[in-house]
Amino acid sequence: MLTSLLHQSSHWFNRLALWPLLFVSHFLAASLLAWHLLAQVDFGFSLAYPLLEIDQHIERFGPENRYKTGFGETSQEEHVRLFGEITRSIQSSGEGLAEIQYTLPNGQSTTLMRLPEVIHLQDVARLVDHYYLAGLTAAVLLVVLVLYARQRQLTPPRPRKVLWVTGASLAVGGVALWVIGPVKVFYWLHEYAFPEDHPWFFYYQDSLMTTLMKAPDLFGFIGALLLLLTLILWALSGALLLRGFRRGRALP
Repeated sequence: MLTSLLHQSSHWFNRLALWPLLFVSHFLAASLLAWHLLAQVDFGFSLAYPLLEIDQHIERFGPENRYKTGFGETSQEEHVRLFGEITRSIQSSGEGLAEIQYTLPNGQSTTLMRLPEVIHLQDVARLVDHYYLAGLTAAVLLVVLVLYARQRQLTPPRPRKVLWVTGASLAVGGVALWVIGPVKVFYWLHEYAFPEDHPWFFYYQDSLMTTLMKAPDLFGFIGALLLLLTLILWALSGALLLRGFRRGRALP
């Protein structure tokens, strides 16, 4: 009785849950790898800088800041350096955020961010830590499921079906994002992800962090880069996985 029940459960797991779990964990692991690779190049900030005209944005809003002075006169090299330091701090669980400084026209240095901005980026760093944990867990689950499927010589779905389901899912997500509105989704995610008593919305006149990043424009750029690189890594590694399954079934 127990053996029959286990066999039946295994049958339904293999048929309904195995491949969705495998491909979702694969996609999440690929997205984490894409994030980690992009973090090494500061998420393409140097590329986004001219495309989004961040220099003009800083020249306009830097002098209007109510709490900090001199930022509108800083150079592109300084902006790239500052964003790089923010990236490295977020990747290091928020360490050093409060100590990031920029150089004033008189040669003196002053901190870039006020306490509310530091608290917000520390919240972001905690989310990134959770993201790494989820991505690494997905990678381990992926390995376990691949070994499970190989050991039982199970046949994966055809590549065309995988691409169709993935493409349809991305299309539905894209349409939903367009219908709801990217800005509304951006705000909803912030309201859901961060503590209620922690500020996350900053006017350009109140935050050099927001001015430097030209939020939310830069986040859209980074999101597009992340999705593109994730899809590339997912497709390449997926092709290797499918080839491995075919070779495994060809062995005597």
